[in-house]
Amino acid sequence: MLAMSQEELFKNIEVLPIELKTKMVEKLLNSLNPIHESVDNAWIKESNRRKDELENGKVTAINGDDVFQKIQQRFNK
Repeated sequence: MLAMSQEELFKNIEVLPIELKTKMVEKLLNSLNPIHESVDNAWIKESNRRKDELENGKVTAINGDDVFQKIQQRFNK
């Protein structure tokens, strides 16, 4: 592998096409936060379950502003 300085690397990145930059960003993010397929699948399953509960009327959604207001009230006591 050819070594280059950080400055050279950044200069080379600046001239790359957006599609390649996007791929690079995705690879960098994945290297910082690796994909855990089992965790992702569990969250997909859970989000689908919650969506189904909402659509079937098993649960009622709560307005997010109301939730945050109640949290704020608890901290202000």
